[in-house]
Amino acid sequence: MEVAEVESPLNPSCKIMTFRPSMEEFREFNKYLAYMESKGAHRAGLAKVIPPKEWKPRQCYDDIDNLLIPAPIQQMVTGQSGLFTQYNIQKKAMTVKEFRQLANSGKYCTPRYLDYEDLERKYWKNLTFVAPIYGADINGSIYDEVCFCYTGFVKHHFMLLLLPF
Repeated sequence: MEVAEVESPLNPSCKIMTFRPSMEEFREFNKYLAYMESKGAHRAGLAKVIPPKEWKPRQCYDDIDNLLIPAPIQQMVTGQSGLFTQYNIQKKAMTVKEFRQLANSGKYCTPRYLDYEDLERKYWKNLTFVAPIYGADINGSIYDEVCFCYTGFVKHHFMLLLLPF
Protein backbone atom coordinates (compact mmCIF):
# COMPACT_ATOMS: atom_id res chain seq x y z
CA MET A 1 0.00 0.00 0.00
CA GLU A 2 1.61 3.20 -1.16
CA VAL A 3 1.06 6.46 0.72
CA ALA A 4 2.56 9.87 0.01
CA GLU A 5 2.96 12.94 2.23
CA VAL A 6 2.88 11.07 5.53
CA GLU A 7 4.82 12.59 8.43
CA SER A 8 3.85 9.93 10.97
CA PRO A 9 1.35 7.09 11.23
CA LEU A 10 -1.10 9.37 13.05
CA ASN A 11 -0.77 12.40 10.75
CA PRO A 12 -0.44 14.96 13.61
CA SER A 13 -0.15 17.90 11.21
CA CYS A 14 -3.51 16.96 9.64
CA LYS A 15 -2.06 17.17 6.12
CA ILE A 16 -4.18 15.98 3.23
CA MET A 17 -2.72 12.58 2.44
CA THR A 18 -2.41 10.96 -1.00
CA PHE A 19 -3.02 7.23 -1.47
CA ARG A 20 -2.30 5.01 -4.49
CA PRO A 21 -4.09 1.67 -3.99
CA SER A 22 -3.38 -1.36 -6.14
CA MET A 23 -6.26 -2.71 -8.23
CA GLU A 24 -6.84 -5.46 -5.67
CA GLU A 25 -7.02 -2.89 -2.86
CA PHE A 26 -9.28 -0.63 -4.93
CA ARG A 27 -11.74 -3.49 -5.47
CA GLU A 28 -12.25 -3.71 -1.70
CA PHE A 29 -12.52 0.00 -1.07
CA ASN A 30 -14.18 -0.29 2.35
CA LYS A 31 -11.11 -2.17 3.61
CA TYR A 32 -8.87 0.41 1.98
CA LEU A 33 -10.76 3.21 3.76
CA ALA A 34 -10.03 1.48 7.07
CA TYR A 35 -6.34 1.36 6.08
CA MET A 36 -6.39 5.07 5.19
CA GLU A 37 -7.89 5.91 8.58
CA SER A 38 -5.27 3.74 10.31
CA LYS A 39 -2.67 6.05 8.76
CA GLY A 40 -4.46 9.16 10.08
CA ALA A 41 -6.08 10.35 6.84
CA HIS A 42 -9.34 11.12 8.63
CA ARG A 43 -7.61 13.80 10.73
CA ALA A 44 -7.50 16.15 7.72
CA GLY A 45 -11.16 15.58 6.88
CA LEU A 46 -10.40 14.34 3.38
CA ALA A 47 -7.80 12.44 1.41
CA LYS A 48 -6.73 12.12 -2.21
CA VAL A 49 -7.05 8.64 -3.72
CA ILE A 50 -5.38 8.06 -7.09
CA PRO A 51 -6.98 5.01 -8.73
CA PRO A 52 -4.78 2.32 -10.26
CA LYS A 53 -3.90 2.80 -13.93
CA GLU A 54 -5.96 -0.21 -15.01
CA TRP A 55 -9.15 1.22 -13.45
CA LYS A 56 -11.53 2.77 -15.96
CA PRO A 57 -14.12 5.36 -14.90
CA ARG A 58 -17.61 5.62 -16.25
CA GLN A 59 -17.90 5.61 -20.05
CA CYS A 60 -20.46 8.44 -20.15
CA TYR A 61 -22.10 10.76 -17.63
CA ASP A 62 -25.06 11.79 -19.80
CA ASP A 63 -27.52 9.50 -18.03
CA ILE A 64 -27.02 10.88 -14.50
CA ASP A 65 -28.31 14.41 -15.18
CA ASN A 66 -31.67 13.64 -13.56
CA LEU A 67 -30.20 12.02 -10.46
CA LEU A 68 -31.56 13.99 -7.50
CA ILE A 69 -29.45 15.53 -4.77
CA PRO A 70 -32.16 15.62 -2.09
CA ALA A 71 -30.51 17.93 0.45
CA PRO A 72 -27.46 19.89 -0.74
CA ILE A 73 -25.57 21.52 2.13
CA GLN A 74 -24.09 25.00 1.90
CA GLN A 75 -21.19 25.43 4.33
CA MET A 76 -21.08 28.95 5.74
CA VAL A 77 -17.83 30.13 7.34
CA THR A 78 -17.48 33.42 9.19
CA GLY A 79 -14.68 34.93 11.21
CA GLN A 80 -11.20 36.39 10.97
CA SER A 81 -7.71 36.32 12.50
CA GLY A 82 -7.72 32.56 12.98
CA LEU A 83 -11.08 32.37 14.78
CA PHE A 84 -13.82 31.00 12.53
CA THR A 85 -17.31 29.58 12.92
CA GLN A 86 -18.77 27.13 10.42
CA TYR A 87 -22.44 26.20 10.08
CA ASN A 88 -24.42 24.31 7.47
CA ILE A 89 -27.55 25.39 5.61
CA GLN A 90 -29.68 22.78 3.87
CA LYS A 91 -30.61 23.96 0.38
CA LYS A 92 -33.52 22.85 -1.78
CA ALA A 93 -33.16 19.65 -3.80
CA MET A 94 -31.37 19.87 -7.15
CA THR A 95 -30.44 17.51 -9.95
CA VAL A 96 -26.90 16.57 -10.93
CA LYS A 97 -27.43 18.65 -14.09
CA GLU A 98 -28.22 21.74 -12.00
CA PHE A 99 -25.26 20.98 -9.72
CA ARG A 100 -22.96 20.67 -12.76
CA GLN A 101 -24.17 24.02 -14.12
CA LEU A 102 -23.45 25.62 -10.76
CA ALA A 103 -20.01 23.96 -10.61
CA ASN A 104 -19.14 25.35 -14.04
CA SER A 105 -20.33 28.87 -13.21
CA GLY A 106 -17.88 31.72 -12.68
CA LYS A 107 -18.59 31.63 -8.94
CA TYR A 108 -17.42 28.03 -8.47
CA CYS A 109 -15.12 27.20 -11.40
CA THR A 110 -11.49 26.43 -10.60
CA PRO A 111 -9.33 29.56 -10.80
CA ARG A 112 -5.97 29.75 -12.50
CA TYR A 113 -3.22 28.54 -10.20
CA LEU A 114 0.52 27.97 -10.26
CA ASP A 115 0.60 24.74 -8.24
CA TYR A 116 -1.56 22.88 -5.74
CA GLU A 117 -0.28 24.99 -2.84
CA ASP A 118 -1.40 28.12 -4.71
CA LEU A 119 -4.80 26.51 -5.36
CA GLU A 120 -5.16 25.59 -1.68
CA ARG A 121 -4.27 29.16 -0.64
CA LYS A 122 -6.98 30.48 -2.95
CA TYR A 123 -9.47 28.02 -1.47
CA TRP A 124 -8.85 29.18 2.11
CA LYS A 125 -8.72 32.84 1.09
CA ASN A 126 -12.15 32.64 -0.56
CA LEU A 127 -13.89 30.33 1.91
CA THR A 128 -15.53 33.17 3.86
CA PHE A 129 -16.67 34.94 0.67
CA VAL A 130 -18.17 32.06 -1.33
CA ALA A 131 -19.71 29.14 0.58
CA PRO A 132 -19.01 25.64 -0.76
CA ILE A 133 -21.98 23.40 -1.55
CA TYR A 134 -21.94 19.67 -0.86
CA GLY A 135 -24.22 17.02 -2.30
CA ALA A 136 -23.64 14.14 0.11
CA ASP A 137 -25.15 10.70 0.75
CA ILE A 138 -26.90 10.49 -2.60
CA ASN A 139 -28.55 7.15 -3.30
CA GLY A 140 -27.54 5.62 -6.59
CA SER A 141 -24.27 5.39 -8.43
CA ILE A 142 -22.19 7.46 -10.79
CA TYR A 143 -20.45 4.29 -11.97
CA ASP A 144 -21.49 2.01 -14.82
CA GLU A 145 -23.03 -1.32 -13.90
CA VAL A 146 -20.13 -2.95 -15.76
CA CYS A 147 -17.52 -1.22 -13.58
CA PHE A 148 -16.14 -4.26 -11.80
CA CYS A 149 -14.53 -2.40 -8.95
CA TYR A 150 -17.27 -0.45 -7.23
CA THR A 151 -18.36 -1.56 -3.81
CA GLY A 152 -21.51 -1.01 -1.82
CA PHE A 153 -19.89 2.08 -0.33
CA VAL A 154 -19.16 3.66 -3.69
CA LYS A 155 -22.37 2.44 -5.29
CA HIS A 156 -24.75 3.79 -2.68
CA HIS A 157 -23.11 6.85 -1.18
CA PHE A 158 -21.19 9.48 -3.03
CA MET A 159 -20.63 13.17 -2.60
CA LEU A 160 -20.41 16.08 -4.98
CA LEU A 161 -18.57 19.18 -3.87
CA LEU A 162 -18.49 22.76 -5.13
CA LEU A 163 -15.47 24.61 -3.83
CA PRO A 164 -15.42 28.40 -3.51
CA PHE A 165 -13.24 30.12 -6.08
